[in-house]
Amino acid sequence: MKKLVVAASLLTACVAFANPYAKCVGCHGANGEKVAMGKSKIIKDMTKADFIAAMKGYKDGSYGGPMKGLMKGQVSSLSDADIEAIANQIAK
Repeated sequence: MKKLVVAASLLTACVAFANPYAKCVGCHGANGEKVAMGKSKIIKDMTKADFIAAMKGYKDGSYGGPMKGLMKGQVSSLSDADIEAIANQIAK
């Protein structure tokens, strides 16, 4: 059982590393279609430019409302390339 848990954890980490959006799915949905925690914008409806500006703003603390603290922690490890990749995958 322990080996199964370790293997599942490693697989999850590999998927998250390969796809930076993987850690966003739980709140925002597989296609960015959810209102995360009842408070966010639907990110699939955002333009790429708006999405990138929001992510960079969360990262530097200049953007956000009630979820600002939570999102800063989520995006702090994302590179500009990761943010661009997520924008290309999800935003318009």
